[in-house]
Amino acid sequence: MKIILAIDSSDFSKVAIKVLTKMPLPNGSEVCIINVYEHPAMATPELMATAGTLDDYFNEFVANAEKSGKRIVSVAAEELKKSNSTITITTSVVSGLPKKEILEKAESFEADLIVVGSQGQGAFSRFLLGSVSQYLATHAKCSVLIAKEKDSK
Repeated sequence: MKIILAIDSSDFSKVAIKVLTKMPLPNGSEVCIINVYEHPAMATPELMATAGTLDDYFNEFVANAEKSGKRIVSVAAEELKKSNSTITITTSVVSGLPKKEILEKAESFEADLIVVGSQGQGAFSRFLLGSVSQYLATHAKCSVLIAKEKDSK
C-alpha cells in the first residue's frame, strides 16, 4: 500500500499522524510524508522583482520554512517507524500551493491513500483557496482519509 501523509505543524496534522500510526498496514507499505509551505511571494509575484532587503527576507523565509518542514516530517517519520518497523518512509518538503502539491505528489507516487488532518495552519490560505482536505477529497484519484480528533465529551 502506498500512502501520502500530508502534514504541517498544526494540531490537526498531529491527529493525522496519530491515526496513521494506529492503522494496521500491510508489510512493505510505503509512506511518503510531505510538508508544503507557501512562499509569501506566491500571493504577490511582483514582489519577487524587487531587490535588496526584501529579497533577503524571502531567502530567509524559504530557508526557515524548509528547516521547519524537515523537522516536521522527521518527527512524523520517527513516530510512524516506532509504530510499524516494516514500512518504508520517504519525506518531502516543497514550496507551493498545498492542495496542488499534495495532489501532484500523490499522482507521481501512485498513492492508494492520502491522509490529512481536517484543517491546516493556514487560515488565510483556506479563506482564499478553500479547504485543502475538501479539495483533496473531491479531486484525488485515490482514497482520502481526513483525520479528526474524537470529541472528549
